[in-house]
Amino acid sequence: MVKDWQLELPTLLISVHGGLQNFDLPPKLKQVFGKGLIKAAVTTGAWIFTGGVSTGVIRHVGDALKDHSSKSRGKVCAIGIAPWGIIENKEDLIGRDVTRSYQTMSNPLSKLSVLNSSHSHFILSDNGTTGKYGAEVRLRRQLEKHIALQKINTRLGQGVPVVCLILEGGPNVISIVLESLKEEPPVPVVVCDGSGRASDIISFAHKYCEEDGLVSESVKDQLLVTIQKTFNYSRSQAQQIFLMVMECMKKRALITVFRMGSEGQQDIEMSILTALLKGTNASASDQLSLALAWNRVDIAHSQIFVYGHHCPVAQRPAAGGGGGGGKGKARGKKGKGGKTKPEPPEETDPRKLELLNWVNSLEQAMMDALVLDRVDFVKLLIENGVNIHHFLTIPRLEELYNTKLGPANTLHFVVRDVKKGNLPPDYQITLIDIGLVLEFLMGGAYRCNYTRKSFRTLYNNLYGLKRPKALKLLGMEDDEPRPKGKGKKNKKKEEEVDIDVDDPEVSRFQYPFHELMVWAVLMKRQKMALFLWQRGEEAMAKALVACKLYKAMAHESSQSELVDDIYQDLENNSKEFGQLAYELLDQSYKHDEQVAMKLLTYELKNWSNSTCLKLAVAAKHRDFIAHTCSQMLLTDMWMGCLRMGKSNSLKVIVGIIFPPAILLLDFRLGDEASYHSSKENDDSKSKDDDNKSSKDGVSNVDTTSKKGDEEENQKKHRKRIPIGRKIYEFYNAPFTKFCTDYMNFISYLVYLMLYNYIILVKMERWPSLQEWIVISYIITLGLEKVRQILMSEPGKLKQKINVWLEDYWNITDLVAISVFLLGLLLRLQNEPYMGYGRVIYCVDIIFWYIRVLDIFGVNKYLGPYVMMIGKMMIDMLYFVVIMLVVLMSFGVARQAILHPDEEPTWRLARNIFYMPYWMIYGEVFADSIDLYAMEINPPCGDNMYDEDGKKLPPCIPGAWLTPAIMACYLLVANILLVNLLIAVFNNTFFEVKSISNQVWKFQRYQLIMTFHDRPILPPPLIVFPHIYIVLKRLCCHCRRRPEGDHDDRERRLQLVLTADELKSLHEFEEQCVEEYFREKDDEKQSSNNERIRVTSERVENMFMRLEEVNEREHSMKASLQTVDLRLAQLEEFSGRMMNALEKLAGIDRAELIRTRSRGSSVCEPAALLRHGSVNSADGYSLYRYQLDHDDRLTDPTLRFIRVQEEEIKRHPVIMEVHQLIQEETDVYSRPRGRTYREKTGPRPEP
Repeated sequence: MVKDWQLELPTLLISVHGGLQNFDLPPKLKQVFGKGLIKAAVTTGAWIFTGGVSTGVIRHVGDALKDHSSKSRGKVCAIGIAPWGIIENKEDLIGRDVTRSYQTMSNPLSKLSVLNSSHSHFILSDNGTTGKYGAEVRLRRQLEKHIALQKINTRLGQGVPVVCLILEGGPNVISIVLESLKEEPPVPVVVCDGSGRASDIISFAHKYCEEDGLVSESVKDQLLVTIQKTFNYSRSQAQQIFLMVMECMKKRALITVFRMGSEGQQDIEMSILTALLKGTNASASDQLSLALAWNRVDIAHSQIFVYGHHCPVAQRPAAGGGGGGGKGKARGKKGKGGKTKPEPPEETDPRKLELLNWVNSLEQAMMDALVLDRVDFVKLLIENGVNIHHFLTIPRLEELYNTKLGPANTLHFVVRDVKKGNLPPDYQITLIDIGLVLEFLMGGAYRCNYTRKSFRTLYNNLYGLKRPKALKLLGMEDDEPRPKGKGKKNKKKEEEVDIDVDDPEVSRFQYPFHELMVWAVLMKRQKMALFLWQRGEEAMAKALVACKLYKAMAHESSQSELVDDIYQDLENNSKEFGQLAYELLDQSYKHDEQVAMKLLTYELKNWSNSTCLKLAVAAKHRDFIAHTCSQMLLTDMWMGCLRMGKSNSLKVIVGIIFPPAILLLDFRLGDEASYHSSKENDDSKSKDDDNKSSKDGVSNVDTTSKKGDEEENQKKHRKRIPIGRKIYEFYNAPFTKFCTDYMNFISYLVYLMLYNYIILVKMERWPSLQEWIVISYIITLGLEKVRQILMSEPGKLKQKINVWLEDYWNITDLVAISVFLLGLLLRLQNEPYMGYGRVIYCVDIIFWYIRVLDIFGVNKYLGPYVMMIGKMMIDMLYFVVIMLVVLMSFGVARQAILHPDEEPTWRLARNIFYMPYWMIYGEVFADSIDLYAMEINPPCGDNMYDEDGKKLPPCIPGAWLTPAIMACYLLVANILLVNLLIAVFNNTFFEVKSISNQVWKFQRYQLIMTFHDRPILPPPLIVFPHIYIVLKRLCCHCRRRPEGDHDDRERRLQLVLTADELKSLHEFEEQCVEEYFREKDDEKQSSNNERIRVTSERVENMFMRLEEVNEREHSMKASLQTVDLRLAQLEEFSGRMMNALEKLAGIDRAELIRTRSRGSSVCEPAALLRHGSVNSADGYSLYRYQLDHDDRLTDPTLRFIRVQEEEIKRHPVIMEVHQLIQEETDVYSRPRGRTYREKTGPRPEP
C-alpha cells in the first residue's frame, strides 16, 4: 500500500464498524460524528478502515468524507475493505493497471451494494461467495494487525496504534468488539451512544456495570429484555448476546463511550485519542511519543502532563533514554594518558531511578520534537521541566544538523559551496562545518565560536582526531604556527590535559537557545526559530543575526538559480526577524533611552565580539539604523567625548585653529560616554568606591531618580580630566576629524589641480615639484589604505583584504593607485615609454575625479543621488547587453551590404559599431542613408558613362536595403530601448527617493566609523600619524599589556560590561520582550480580524443552537402527530371493545345508556373522568367512573358491570386483546433516539 499507492505510513488507524443496513442518525449526532472523525484523521495523519460499500455506517462515513473534500483540499486516506460477492457492477472493476469508470448508482431492486465514492482506496476480498458478507473479515483483521506492527517513524519506536469505532450495529458488531478487546495487544474501542442497537446496548452496560464488569440483577433483566426487543431474539439468543456483552465489560477500561453533551466530551475526536492513551498500559513516555507522533499538544497537556513538573504516577522505566542524544553518534570519551576517573556509584533508589528515567524520556521527546519541527511540543516540554542547558550537547546539536526529517532546507548545498567540493550522500555535517557556513553567510570579520582554536581543541579531545586532514584542507589549522621543540610540545599537552573529557558540562553550551535558534534558521524552520528567539538572552542580537543569515541564504539561493519560492520565503523570513529587531529596539527605547543605547553597543561575546549596531549594519537593516535610538547613539559617537550642546561647531573650529582653546571645552568621560569601554570605570573602581554607585545607576533600568548624583559625578570628572587627555580626546573625536576634513577636502582639491597641471602642460624629463607633490600624495594615500587593511577587524590577512575589497570605493582607490604607479614607472623611463606613462596619467585622472562622488556621498542631499547613480549603472549594464544585440544586428548587415570588398583588418570591427552607435544619440549620417538617391553621392551603373565620358562604377547590389534596415534599427533603438531605459531609471529614482532619508542615516554610520579610524592629518602629512601608530604598537608589544586590555575595543566603540551589569541588561531586555508580546497579544485581541473571528464563532454557535431548537421543534411536532394518531386508534379500538363487552355481558345498549344517564345526572360533571390505557394497570379498562359518594355504588346495574368485568378479565379473547394493547403501549412509550436517553436514561422496566 505504501509502495504501490504512494501512501505515507499512518500514525493512527481508525477501524469503523457498525450496521450494514441503512439507518438514520440524529442530525446533531451525525454532524458531531463526521466532524470528529475527519478531524482525528487530518490532525494525526490517520487511515480510516471501513466496509467500503455505500450502506449503513459506511454511508455516514462517506457523507463526512464528501463534506470535508468539498471544503478542503486535504485528502483523507479512507480505505474500504469490501467482499467481492456483494458489489454491484463489479465487472467494471476487472483489469490490471488500467483506469475504469465505475457507476455508483445502485439498483433499488438489487440486493447488491455499490462502492462508496468518497473513499480514496479500496481492497476487495473474494472467497467465492455471492451476496454474502464475511469474506473481508479475516483479511481486514490480519491487515490491521500487520499495520499495528509498523513503526510510526524511524525516531519514535512506537507501533501504529489501532482504535475500533462503533456506530449502531447488530449482534456481529458486539462480537467484533469482543474480538478487538481480546487481541494482543488489545485494541481500544470507542462507542457512540445514542446511535442505536448494539452501540446503545454496550453503552448502557458500560454505564451500569461495576468495576469488575458485573451488573445487578435488575440491570441484567433490563439488558435481556432490550436485547430481545432490539434484535427480535428469543430468550436463549438474548442470553448469548448478554454473555458476550459481559465479556466485553471485563475490559471496561478499554471501552470509551462518547455521549454527546456529557461533561468533558465535546468532540468524538478527543474520545478516540484519549481512548488510545488511557486504554492501554503504556508508560507516560510511550504516551508522550504517541501524542508527539500525532502532533496533538492538547492531548499531551490534558492527559500526560497532568501533574505539571512532577513525574507521572506509576511511571515505567523508559526504554532507551534520551541521555545519549537519541540516535546520536556513539563516541567514546577517553582521558589523556590512559587515566580514567572512577565511575560514580549506580543509583539504587527506585524513586530516583524513576525520576531519572522520566527526565531522559523528556529529553528524548524534546529531541524528537525538534527534529519533527513540533513547536508546540517544544514549548510544552520546556514548560514542564526540560532543562535546555542540560539537554543540548555537542552530539545532539550535530544530530539536529544532520537530520533528514522536517521541512526541506538548503544547508547541504551551502556546506558544499563552502567546502568547494562535492559531498558524499552520507556525509555527516560537523559543528566545524557549521562554523565555516556561519562565517561565510555573516561575511565581514565575523568569527564563529565553532572555528576558534579553543573549540576545535575541545572537539578533538572529546571525539578524537578524526578529521585532521579535513581541517587542514579547509584551512582550519591552528591560527598560530605549531611550536617546535620538546618543551613547547609538552606545554601543549598540558593544556589538553586540563580539559576534563569526562565532565558532561564540557560538551554543553553557555547559551543553548542561541545555538538552537541558529540551527532553526539554517534548517529553514521559521516557526521554530521565532519560538527559540523568544527564549534566552540577547534577543535583539539574535534577531539581527537571523535577519542577516536569512538574507545571505536568499542571496545564495538566487545565485544558485534555485526555485523563486525559496528565495522569496527566505526574504520574507529575513524581513520578519528584521521587524522584530526594530520593534524590540523601539520597545526598549520607550522604557529607557540610556539602557537601550547600551543594548546597541555592549560587546556580544557569543557573536564574534560584535555589537547590535554592527550586526544591523552587516544585515543592511536601514530601518534599524534610522531609528531614533540608533541616531542618538550615532550623534553621541559623532561628538566623541565632546559634550553636545555646549561644544558647537564654531568652538571646535576655533580649537582646531587655536589649540589652547581646547582647554576651555567641556568633555564627558567614563560613564557619560555610553559607547566607550568600561575599562576606565574598572580602574577607577579600585580607587574610589563612589564611582561604583554611579556606574550601577547607569545600568539600572530606572535612572530618573539619580540625575542629581550623575550631575555631581560629571562635575568631579570635569575637574579631574588632565590636559593631555583633553587634547587627545579632542583630536580623536570623529566630529573634529570631520571639521579637519575640510583640510582633507581642500588638500584633495589642491592635489587635483596639481594633477591637472602636470598632464595639461608639457612633461619634462624628470618630475617637477608639482609632480613630486602629487606622487607623495598618492603614495601616502596608498600607505593609508595599507593601514586600513592591517588594522581591520578580521584576524587573517586574506580575510582582511576580502573585507576591505567589499567596499566599491576601495576598489576604485586600488585601481587608481595601481594605474598611477604603473604610469610613474613608465614615466621615469626614456622615450617612447615616458609618453606611454603620460597617457596613463591622463587616463588615471578619471578615477580621481570619480572619487569625488565618495565625498558627496556623505551629504544628506547628494548622498541619495550618488546611490541612485550606482543602482542605475547596474540597470544600464543589463540594458547594454540588449542594446549590443540590436546594434550588432544592424551594424554587421549594413557593413556587409555597403562594403562587400573589405579586407580583413581591425578597422572592420570599428566600422561595425561606429555609425550605429552614434545613431543612438541622434547622429543619423544623412548623407550615408542612401548612397545613390542623394545628389551628393556619385552616380553608378553598369556600362554607363558620365558627362566627361568616364565609365561609372558598378552599383552595389542590395544597397537599397540599408535605408529600410536603418529605419527599423532607429525605431527599436531610439524609441523602444531608450525609453525602456528611461522607465527603468525612473523606477530606480522613485525607489531610492522614497527611502532617501533612511539611506542617508544608514550611510551616516559608515561616515562616523570612517572618520573615527582616520588619522587627523591629510595626505601627504598623514605619514606622521603612521609613524606614531607604528611606534605605539612597538611600545605596546615590548611592554606586553595585560590580557583583556585592548585598544581595539575602544576603537571599535564597544561597551564591555561586568557580569552584574550584563545580567541586569539581559533582564531588562527580557522584560522588554515580554512587554512587546503582551502588547502584540492585546493588539491582536482588539484587531478587526480577531473581532470578526470571535463574532463568526458566536454566530456559528448560535446557528447550531437554533438548528437544535428547530430540530427539537420538528421532533415534538412529529411526536404530537404520532400521539394524536395513536389516541385516535385507541379510541376506535376502545369503542369496538365496548361493543364486544356489551355483547358478552348481554346488556342492551339502550338500558346501559339510561343507567349512565341516571348516574351522570346524580354526579357532578367533574366526577366522570377519562383515563387512557397508556398508563393503566390492567390495559383493557378504557373508561373509569369515579363517584363522589360510596352509596352510589350500590346501584345494582353498576355492581353488575363490576362483576361482569371480573369475569371478562379471565376470558381468553379479552386476554388476547389486552396483550395487543400492551404491545401498542410499549411501542409508543419506547425511547426514540438520544433525547429520551439523555434525560431519563434507559427505561427501568422494559
